Amino acid sequence: MTSVKEFRVAEEATSARLGRGAFVFTDDYSVFDWGKMPDEVPQKGRSLCAMGAANFEALEAEGISTHYRGVVTDDGDEPIPLADAEEPPREMAIDLTQVPDLPHEGREYDYDAFHADAGRNYLIPLEIVFRNTVPVGSSLRSRSEPREHGLDVDSWPDESVDLSEAVIEFSTKYEESDRYLTREEADDIAGEADIDALETIAREVNDLVTGNAARAGLVHEDGKIECCYSDSEILVADVVGTFDENRFSYDGQQLSKEVIRQYHKREQAAWVEAVSEAKERAKKQDVADWRELCEHEPEPLPETVLETASEMYRAGANAYLGRELFDAPPLSEAVEAVRDLG
Repeated sequence: MTSVKEFRVAEEATSARLGRGAFVFTDDYSVFDWGKMPDEVPQKGRSLCAMGAANFEALEAEGISTHYRGVVTDDGDEPIPLADAEEPPREMAIDLTQVPDLPHEGREYDYDAFHADAGRNYLIPLEIVFRNTVPVGSSLRSRSEPREHGLDVDSWPDESVDLSEAVIEFSTKYEESDRYLTREEADDIAGEADIDALETIAREVNDLVTGNAARAGLVHEDGKIECCYSDSEILVADVVGTFDENRFSYDGQQLSKEVIRQYHKREQAAWVEAVSEAKERAKKQDVADWRELCEHEPEPLPETVLETASEMYRAGANAYLGRELFDAPPLSEAVEAVRDLG
């Protein structure tokens, strides 16, 4: 099980063919790579399922292959299109691929062993990140210069910067602490999957989500995709274009999991600092699981914060879908409640 969704297998994948299964979206959340936090955000899982389904269906309509098969309602057994769901679904039917073990010794990972087991049917062990903006605090600022991204300045401005063309980056997926990769490193880790094709698909997904967001009055700032490789074809996998995988804003206010991250930074600063210190110690000690070194545990959030976050997810999903699928206030009201948190 991942930190925010359960994984069901109906038919196992093999080296020769895809299997079948489902994601069941929970109301759990994760920040700072911690994994499951001590509380839940009501209706969050259903909002992610609905937004992800809408994006997969839009991608398929554009001729972009995905692992999506439809949503499954609470009282149904077979996958159906999102438009046919009268209530917010929490289950998404998907095709499955193989996910071999990734052996490691400390922080050294054996991708050759991964691909030896994977054959030609596997989940590509990369996250492909696209950035349309570079906010203050973005790690991109410490890893590159603004002129590398078409900006006619020598240093990064003190405010968020819009990019004329999305920046595409690759990071690890299955390592205990994710790290950004050079293109050559990403090409090696991708195995038989073509790195140029992965970038092209990421740009197509980014363009689609950005357009859908704009029609809802949202700004799509950044996001990521994951893909699987099956019989020489790349399929968009996992979930696409949600408030967990992507960052959106409305009238200058963040609308994404970042809202919860920033609340923890303000109100649970000791835990956030302990997480940062544990990650640094893990690097120095060549320890894969940094959580073993963390000296603090996160505390549950106040009920008012959880309800505000829930309204953000539900109202944002309604706006993005262009449909009142969730019982939620207007997006403008949800945004004001989020502002009041900060």
